[in-house]
Amino acid sequence: MTERKTLQIRTPSDDTEAPAIKKKGRGWEISEKRLDVIHEQARQMRREASEAHKALAARFAKADLGKYAFKRFAVVGSAIVDFNCHNLGMAIVLDEEGDNETLNRRRDKSLESVGVKVMHIKAADVLENMDEVLKRITAGMRLRIADKADARRRHHEENPRQTKPRYDRSGNGPPRGKGGDRK
Repeated sequence: MTERKTLQIRTPSDDTEAPAIKKKGRGWEISEKRLDVIHEQARQMRREASEAHKALAARFAKADLGKYAFKRFAVVGSAIVDFNCHNLGMAIVLDEEGDNETLNRRRDKSLESVGVKVMHIKAADVLENMDEVLKRITAGMRLRIADKADARRRHHEENPRQTKPRYDRSGNGPPRGKGGDRK
């Protein structure tokens, strides 16, 4: 008779040192204290929003953008952006008088390094010419969607074994052969 195998748990001395768990900040390696301060600043900014922010937020709320919703005064890493669409990886920053240019450039550079595209719009343009601003945002969204589709296509070409569609829980996927066989 064969010997029965059992599941065994390794002792900590058997394992090599495990990597540190990144608790908050979605891997941005930001301390909890700093992240709490940033979120509180974003809340305060939402409470004391300028007229341009309120006007653009109202237009975003009325628009049916589907899965591309913009969240206002969103925290992305250690930065606060005026509007952020997580699904697109796109941020909109309203440039107002009195903004610190060096801080803005540093924020933009850090966001671009992690793949978030930043679009700058003047606050005066939002108040004076909303339709043109919305056209510009829509064009930026279309470019970003196209960029993501190109990246997805390149990935599938470079990794052909990963392009085979998989079945989800509902049974959706490529057509099956006769008798329910998977090809």
